[in-house]
Amino acid sequence: MGGKRKSFSADFKAKVALEAIRGISTTAEIALRHKVHPNQIAKWKKQALENMAALFADGRSKTNKGDDEQLRDRLYQQIGQLQFELDWLKKKVGDAD
Repeated sequence: MGGKRKSFSADFKAKVALEAIRGISTTAEIALRHKVHPNQIAKWKKQALENMAALFADGRSKTNKGDDEQLRDRLYQQIGQLQFELDWLKKKVGDAD
């Protein structure tokens, strides 16, 4: 039946999509030159245009990752402290009986 599917790198997809967006040559010509189906080029072009706004998005969301890691570390520390206290209390209650 069919063989192994071709997989293309992100760089290759970007290069072909950018070539299609520029419109210097037709999609069919680009497809022949890069040995890719024209529908695939149209799909990559559409994805590139839809996701282009993310390139210029506000960079503050990147700094939130550091805040999330700090919050996670604090919560893990608090969980560990509470587990320690719970074990200590269980031991104390067990000794009182």
